[in-house]
Amino acid sequence: MSKFELKLPKMGESVAEATITSWLKEVGDTIELDEVIVEIATDKVDSEVPSEVEGVLVERLFEVDDVVEVGQVIAVIETSSVDVIPAISENENDEKEVVEEIPTVESIKTEMQISEEALEDLTSPTGKFYSPLVKNIAKTEGITMDELEAIVGSGKDNRVTKSDILAYIENGNSHSARTADKQHQDVKLSKPKSSTKTPVSVEGKDEIIEMTRMGKLIAKHMVDSVQTSAHVQSFVEVDVTNIVKWRNRVKDDFFNREGEKITYTPIFMEAVAKALKDYPMMNISLDGDRIIKRKDINLGMAAALADGNLIVPVIKRADQLNLVGMTKAVNDLAKRARAGNLNPDDIQGGTYTVTNVGGFGSITGTPIINQPQVGILALGSVRKVPAVIETPEGDFIGIRHKMIISHSYDHRVVNGALGSLFAKRIADYLEAWDINANF
Repeated sequence: MSKFELKLPKMGESVAEATITSWLKEVGDTIELDEVIVEIATDKVDSEVPSEVEGVLVERLFEVDDVVEVGQVIAVIETSSVDVIPAISENENDEKEVVEEIPTVESIKTEMQISEEALEDLTSPTGKFYSPLVKNIAKTEGITMDELEAIVGSGKDNRVTKSDILAYIENGNSHSARTADKQHQDVKLSKPKSSTKTPVSVEGKDEIIEMTRMGKLIAKHMVDSVQTSAHVQSFVEVDVTNIVKWRNRVKDDFFNREGEKITYTPIFMEAVAKALKDYPMMNISLDGDRIIKRKDINLGMAAALADGNLIVPVIKRADQLNLVGMTKAVNDLAKRARAGNLNPDDIQGGTYTVTNVGGFGSITGTPIINQPQVGILALGSVRKVPAVIETPEGDFIGIRHKMIISHSYDHRVVNGALGSLFAKRIADYLEAWDINANF
């Protein structure tokens, strides 16, 4: 017998940690090769971790809602392989020996007893379960079991998570915070909370709906962005009549040749990629006092999911794609997003984001910046409107297809001139579309 340590695998560019969302195997269960053991979640994508060996699950090192870093051991599997983990002698001059321990009945009983005692230590007198991480934080901060019981958990079955107990401590409720207060003040004062929540009354006929995990993450991401960036918007009206006529003319031939439906989105994304090359200071991120100028242009495209949430898959090196390549990339990511088949790497590395609010009937919108980016573009609906048309023979009123694009940008690093000129450059590319162009 030998033991195999299952580690949290690398899940894509810049993904450093994940949250345990569900264990599919219990301690003692038999594990097959490539069988899924645990489900995890990164910022927005759910993933599964399969077993790399056959054996029996003997230990789970993390609980649901725990945050795990990439490379950390999350479970131990006992295999029947003859290969064992070598035990190195403490004396460096000794030769390395391979030691295989054969468990005795007494050792198994002792191990079971320790596990039971550990489980009891993680459980409150009322039967409420706390993860080892939460218990350790509580012990370090001097939080009593009664205090721990009073914390309202946001995890599954109201379980207290790491975030819950840290928020409790941050609000000055821990023993260490109270002690520090007493040392610095003559009277005991509670640390003021950053905000006061207004109680919400619930009537009997009201329905209470728990937010999904993704919904909570999106809510936090949006609030953090508003508190981080100084949001400013610029609006530009765009005449897309030529694009509408061109698409109507070529869409059938495009589908027959490429096997893809062409929508307005890849045309708009192509224009955004071109504008970012013209204005590279819109393709940046802000890290404290440092501005990071991105070499690649990676466009995020907000996509709606069946449950009403949004996800932002990323088109990597979008400026290197022609219209056909952009169409294939847009359609592929949108299709896999709706089916829930995106990989963690599909949503990483974005340098600028585009969201199509017009798809829901909105004329325009003021989207929130996707941190740590500094800009996001909202595409309004394409509408037929009366417009003044200028000609050498004079002005007249005609029917044109127009849309409004809204550019939200971070005023800490993007001034009004750059933010407006960038949006205007996108409009210029769209209005200059060649109605006779081939694809």
